[in-house]
Amino acid sequence: MEIIRVIPQGYCQGVVRAIHIVKKTIDENPNVPIAMLGMIVHNRAVVNACRQCGISVLDHPHKTRLQLLDAVQEGIVIFTAHGVSDAVYEKARGKGLQIVDATCPDVRRTHDLVRAHCRKGDVLYIGKRFHPEAEGICGISGRVHLIADPGDLETCGPLQNPLITTQTTLSQLDAAALIALCRKKWPEAIVAPEICRATTIRQNAILNLQAVDLLLVVGDPRSNNSRQLCEIGKAAGIPNNILLENALQLRKEDFLSYEKIAVTSGSSTPPVLTEQVLDVLRNYAENRIWRVPEHLPSIF
Repeated sequence: MEIIRVIPQGYCQGVVRAIHIVKKTIDENPNVPIAMLGMIVHNRAVVNACRQCGISVLDHPHKTRLQLLDAVQEGIVIFTAHGVSDAVYEKARGKGLQIVDATCPDVRRTHDLVRAHCRKGDVLYIGKRFHPEAEGICGISGRVHLIADPGDLETCGPLQNPLITTQTTLSQLDAAALIALCRKKWPEAIVAPEICRATTIRQNAILNLQAVDLLLVVGDPRSNNSRQLCEIGKAAGIPNNILLENALQLRKEDFLSYEKIAVTSGSSTPPVLTEQVLDVLRNYAENRIWRVPEHLPSIF
């Protein structure tokens, strides 16, 4: 059995920055209540580490960031790496809350692009329905139209000076397909894809793999960028793709039939979790000893 570490993988700079902001906020405000609107990044281990540090993490699958803010009455509110709409900012300020903004710079750039274009035209935003990044972008203006699948194109009426852009963590293959459909209906549209560089190079690293039996992606199932790595693996012709959160989920019988295993991780996955997975697989490949850890390492 050969184990290949896919390079690059794991934390992107936006995630590193967001986690640094959270840790700094905790350290500098020991006696102040801190609430977080949603998951700082889509990884359960990171969110659990935040809770262990005393942060109240507010998350609900059927509530927007604006609705989640109703539960915060005092202290500090942290906006996650995915960004929020202007309405969330205004509501937080109106409640007298101290705002700590951990929005990824790439997401902020998309906000600026969309906000500027909405002054002169409509925006076709290719993104995931119910994803917090898409929620923040679509909250900028009624001129932003979410395109999550081809059916959404049918609901768009006449558009003025349309711009096509994207969520930062999409599959570049899926995004290209939807962009082509948008351009077919609106050939005059300007195209400004915003899939971030970190997402692109991690996907390209998988597309460039050769003769791999299995792609193992370490990441939270709620992480869009992690799920997309599995989808890219399928598109690359890799016959088997597994997404798991950590080494505790490894089962020996799942790996016995593979000769060449590539391991990568989502950009919101703590590197220590991926290292644990690699240690288990390498130990078996080199020594034929299968030893899964009993505990997960500390994230912070």
